[in-house]
Amino acid sequence: MKLNRLLEHVEYTVLSGSDETEVTGIVNDSRKVKEGSVFLCIRGAVADGHKYAQEVAQKGAAALIVEEAVDVPESVTVIRVTDTRIAMARMACAWYDYPAQKLKMIGVTGTKGKTTTTYMIKAILEEAGIKTGLIGTIETIIGDEVTPAANTTPESLLLQEDLDRCVKAGCEVVVMEVSSQALMLHRVEGIVFDIGVFTNIEADHIGPAEHASFEDYMECKSRLFRMCRLGILNGDDIHLGRILERHTCEVETFGFRDNETLHAEDVRLVSKPGYLGTLFTIRGEMQFRAETDIPGKFSVYNSMCAIAVCRHFPVSEENIRTALKKVRVKGRVEMIPVSDQFILMIDYAHNAMALSSLLTTLHEYHPARLVVLFGCGGNRARSRRYEMGEVAGKMANLTIITSDNPRYENPEEIIDDIVTGISRTAGKFVRISDRREAIAWAIHNARPGDIVVLAGKGHEDYQEINGKKYPMDERVIIREILEEDAKKKA
Repeated sequence: MKLNRLLEHVEYTVLSGSDETEVTGIVNDSRKVKEGSVFLCIRGAVADGHKYAQEVAQKGAAALIVEEAVDVPESVTVIRVTDTRIAMARMACAWYDYPAQKLKMIGVTGTKGKTTTTYMIKAILEEAGIKTGLIGTIETIIGDEVTPAANTTPESLLLQEDLDRCVKAGCEVVVMEVSSQALMLHRVEGIVFDIGVFTNIEADHIGPAEHASFEDYMECKSRLFRMCRLGILNGDDIHLGRILERHTCEVETFGFRDNETLHAEDVRLVSKPGYLGTLFTIRGEMQFRAETDIPGKFSVYNSMCAIAVCRHFPVSEENIRTALKKVRVKGRVEMIPVSDQFILMIDYAHNAMALSSLLTTLHEYHPARLVVLFGCGGNRARSRRYEMGEVAGKMANLTIITSDNPRYENPEEIIDDIVTGISRTAGKFVRISDRREAIAWAIHNARPGDIVVLAGKGHEDYQEINGKKYPMDERVIIREILEEDAKKKA
């Protein structure tokens, strides 16, 4: 493909060579450069691609896309742009022949609920016979092919490749999580979403490596509603006005007020042996009763959001009811069948805000005891450990403090910090450093009527220690513990 074909939606200046140059691929990783590649010099958090200009030229790169002049042989075409990330995203669209234009695109943004909402949307659409691809935090699903995710929203080159695969697999729709980082770093540049979705927003992802402030975080989220035709937003969120600033899309809302496009009423929490769920009535543009096997009011918000999206497709009320009743999301209040005497679940809550929200929800089911098991990741802010310890101490009847992903830190020192936080409260706790042993202890010491939550790992199936990831899937661990118990009783 000629370079100027890739650059057809990019403003640029030719510093050397020709934009008629033939290129054989697009890369932003110097290690992947091959003869004929076009290399994008991206300024990253760790490295600046401009520093690799001579190296990639020696490897045979046919062209470089830069933000500043670089010293390379005259035989190499050099193209200057204002922002290489924007250029990369638009060039990726062109390389794969604009796959998003061949699909119905649904983008979901928000602090919480993105993952569950995307799975609900996919479940409803596929129940109606609409083949739907999914791209998100846990995995990318294209037909029967499932690929674990590295980022909530892939980098633009991978994202466009995934969308191209969706087209070739016969997908009609793609539903994807759109993170604030993705919007900030232009990973979805060049895509016009048919529907953009806003679940909610709270102060999160703020720090040196993420967003400078809550205002910056909200501004990045708001960009989605200048990139979509229809916006479907949580009308109950107090920051809705800020998210809709400068929006260019049509707007619909969902929530618990009767002036929303869709609203929920008559919410009932369902509790049975080994089961928690939520029953509710949808009013507004649709009217019917529905149930989801996911506990809590937040699951009603996610369900409403999914229904508000799917009503724009040829789906029936029965499709919606059936899908919501059976949808499951790995690591998101995921109930694991262990006993009719108590409830055991796995959840990704890995910061104080998420843990507080989860425990608040579970308290509404009035368990005999609320037991939470968690650790904290190493090489992350120490304040998170104190905060999570304090939340658990105040809200759980018993906390089991254990290890998470210690990375390059001493797991015992991480646990010490959590103990410091929980010691600020009157909360009861036990300390069991080995996570497998801690899970076994939680199961063996559960009492009738308890809700036991394994928090922090969620969908992850590994434990990261000193730069290496070791297999650790809590579902597998639970199964092994139960099998060992059965053998002892035999």
